[in-house]
Amino acid sequence: MAIKKSELYSTLWKSCDELRGGMDASQYKDYILVLLFVKYISDRYGDDEEAVIEVPKGDKPGQGGSFQDMVFWKNKSEIGDQLNIIIGRLAKANDLTGIITVANFNDPEKLGKGKDMVDRLSNLIALFENPQLNFSKNRADGDDILGDAYEYLMRHFATESGKSKGQFYTPSEVSHILAKVVGVKNAKRADQTIYDPTCGSGSLLLKAADEAPISLSLYGQEKDNATRALAVMNMWLHNNPDAVIWQDNTLSAPHFKNKTGGLETFDFIVANPPFSDKAWSNGFDPVNDLFGRFQDFGIPPAKNGDYAYLLHIIRSLKSKGTGAVILPHGVLFRGNAEATIRQNLIQRGYIKGIIGLPPNLFYGTGIPACIIVLDKALAASRRGIFMIDASKGFVKDGNKNRLREQDIHRIVDVFEKQTELPGYARLVPYQEIETNAYNLNIPRYIDSQEVADVQDIEAHLRGGIPSADLEQLAPYWAVFPELRKALFAKEKGRKNYNRLKVANADIKDTIFTHPEFVAFLEDMNNVFAKWEKKQLKFLKKLNGETRPNDVIAAIAESVLKSYTGKALVDKYDMYQHVMDYWEETMKDDCYIISEDGWKAEVYLLYTDKARKKAKGWDCDLLPKDLVIHRFFKEEKKAILALAEAEENAARQKSEIEEEHGGESGLLAEVLNDKGKVNKAMLTKRMKAIKEDPDEAEEFAVLEKWNKANEAIASTKKKVAAAEKALDKKLADRYKILTEAEVKLLVTEDKWMASLQQAIGGELDRVSQSLAQRIKVLAERYDTPLSQLEDEATVLKATVLNHLEKMGMVW
Repeated sequence: MAIKKSELYSTLWKSCDELRGGMDASQYKDYILVLLFVKYISDRYGDDEEAVIEVPKGDKPGQGGSFQDMVFWKNKSEIGDQLNIIIGRLAKANDLTGIITVANFNDPEKLGKGKDMVDRLSNLIALFENPQLNFSKNRADGDDILGDAYEYLMRHFATESGKSKGQFYTPSEVSHILAKVVGVKNAKRADQTIYDPTCGSGSLLLKAADEAPISLSLYGQEKDNATRALAVMNMWLHNNPDAVIWQDNTLSAPHFKNKTGGLETFDFIVANPPFSDKAWSNGFDPVNDLFGRFQDFGIPPAKNGDYAYLLHIIRSLKSKGTGAVILPHGVLFRGNAEATIRQNLIQRGYIKGIIGLPPNLFYGTGIPACIIVLDKALAASRRGIFMIDASKGFVKDGNKNRLREQDIHRIVDVFEKQTELPGYARLVPYQEIETNAYNLNIPRYIDSQEVADVQDIEAHLRGGIPSADLEQLAPYWAVFPELRKALFAKEKGRKNYNRLKVANADIKDTIFTHPEFVAFLEDMNNVFAKWEKKQLKFLKKLNGETRPNDVIAAIAESVLKSYTGKALVDKYDMYQHVMDYWEETMKDDCYIISEDGWKAEVYLLYTDKARKKAKGWDCDLLPKDLVIHRFFKEEKKAILALAEAEENAARQKSEIEEEHGGESGLLAEVLNDKGKVNKAMLTKRMKAIKEDPDEAEEFAVLEKWNKANEAIASTKKKVAAAEKALDKKLADRYKILTEAEVKLLVTEDKWMASLQQAIGGELDRVSQSLAQRIKVLAERYDTPLSQLEDEATVLKATVLNHLEKMGMVW
């Protein structure tokens, strides 16, 4: 069966629970990631003698270098020591000593002593034994399922590691932007190179490599040895075992040099160096730098290394190379030595663009950052710097902010096309930058502030809705010019003010029933229908050769294209709805189809007796509700009717108890010590007073309660019987479902129905926004000052009249 990403992720994160308490996330990540690495390597290459990696075999169980050898030592007292030995064998056979041997599995301080360590490690191994985590035959590795899982873990480790230890990881969303804007997709030769001078766990370097149409050589340097180990494992799990990752200080001891001893140069460079590194100059003399990195630009401040890393990157770029680096916003405007360096960089034309990011995106710091895009190839002819203010586009994610897929796509599209958008992006000419003393602070050049909702004093005094407020709705009036006329008329004698022609309560109906609005919705529905028709043809052709990532790329780009240029809707919002549904549901479905075909899970569901008999059984790819809705509507309708009858009887019973309960109520004689009606007591009491005319009222209440109680029991049984019968029909129907029926149910009833609902909700939001804004304006200026004064005069007179009648005259 297919490995579902959601299940893989949850299992891996659950494994961390075994280690929490004895150490923090910055430490236990080493254990989890090493086990993931060993499991993957063992499953994929354990039986392949020609594989690029050797998995040592032992003469006896437990004496090799595989995950199965680890399993042998479960629940044995020597497990900690033996895990170290097994990992050591695998490391020695593949020159990975110091990479996968960083974690000590026999450390009593972190893993406990005696039985505590044995149980903890045994449970950890057992979690990785899950059959759903068998990578030996899983084709989804073509979509980097393991690499993505590694990224998932590192992101969560970074979140838990706290401020000082989370900097080994660049958020994948930011990495995607750098990878795209650096231009790797334009690579044409296999000898071209990508370099990350502060590569951390290697995620940014890999994202850049993924954008290349051909395989490129990867180079990275990382100061921290444990983090370098993460990067090397990351390269292996992403099928880049030949990447060169060196451990040392990039600034004081750069590893990659040319034949003459100077810095090696690269075609593409991406980097997320440590922000404002105070110890950047440790280990070398910047004034006499052997590599001339600060020559012609200036020496960065002694206690701030942001420009030191940027200048290292500049010097490491080939003459036609491009780079993208993440730096704190301060590099754009800080003065003194940095101002000089910034001016020299601008005057040489090396800075192609600047992208301002939202605050609080990064692990380890909450300060806002920017991406500086470098381009040496066109430096001589450059006439300005393209700036984007993307600081407003994000979503809250726990205690951090996160870029959405739509934010990433918008940034990349605008940057690649150099599209100028008011309040978001523009090409700033050098002359304007020079006028601002080479200060690159984005707000100097792009005003991204939202238009203030100004209160109009005259409108408050005299009434009427200001034309200025209506003009802010200009995008709507461009589509609905006649609707505006139906809603508003000019105030007589007041050129810039308007009156609402309909009652406030009728605003929505006037909008939603207007022919222009109806035509707009019809047009939007046609856009979706046309897109849906095309996607259904594509989706029904999915098979075992399909790569899920190719699926989402195709349908997401298609929805962008379909809604491009459509009035009142943001195509990136539509894109986000598709991406959200992909993450929630469709991704796992596509992995199932890619791995097992359309009917495999449905077939196993029916033939697995234990699962079929289990209460609440269901099918992930094809949930029961879809089959019911398509084939058993009447049966479901009958069950719902019975359930409603049960609810009505329960409500009637509750109302009787509420009205007649308590010590003095008519149910008092049949209540137990807990104040609940006792059925035996009720039966006895009814028998005793049945013929007593003085107790007729009590008997009637008891009989009514009893009937309601019996109705609940009766309908409950009927519901259970009907559900059991439907369950049998469902199981039998699953058995005979054809592949064509499964495709129809999954693609139309599940995927497209969900997407239509999400996109329809976006259209509702657009519609409601117009109605709500008009209502706000109408209510704001509905009562002018003169009317308020008249009402106050009337109220004052009324109060004085009452006071006079009460004899309170003064």
